[in-house]
Amino acid sequence: MSDVDQVASISAARHSRSECVTASTDSVDFLHPIRTTDSVCFISYVAWTGTSSMEVFVKIIAEDLKSSVRRIAATALLTFVALDEHKRPTRVPKVIPETEEEKNYMKRP
Repeated sequence: MSDVDQVASISAARHSRSECVTASTDSVDFLHPIRTTDSVCFISYVAWTGTSSMEVFVKIIAEDLKSSVRRIAATALLTFVALDEHKRPTRVPKVIPETEEEKNYMKRP
């Protein structure tokens, strides 16, 4: 979970170009086990923004190093708040989805 939070915080900071704090971990879904013979890749992006808050989607992909089979091991959603130099919430830019995955995420109910 610490790795998920760190990766998500990088996406939040890059998007907002400000200091960010974790407001909540909204969900974590474990889909497949990660084995000791797997490599692990974390992918994250800001999927939604409010005024000062950002929802960050994290996808954890496990790859069997012998067979090269990749699978989504887990997904997570976290909310961050951007802070100004006085540690108060500050505005963040709106999200402009680029990939098909990001565009599909924005269509969800």
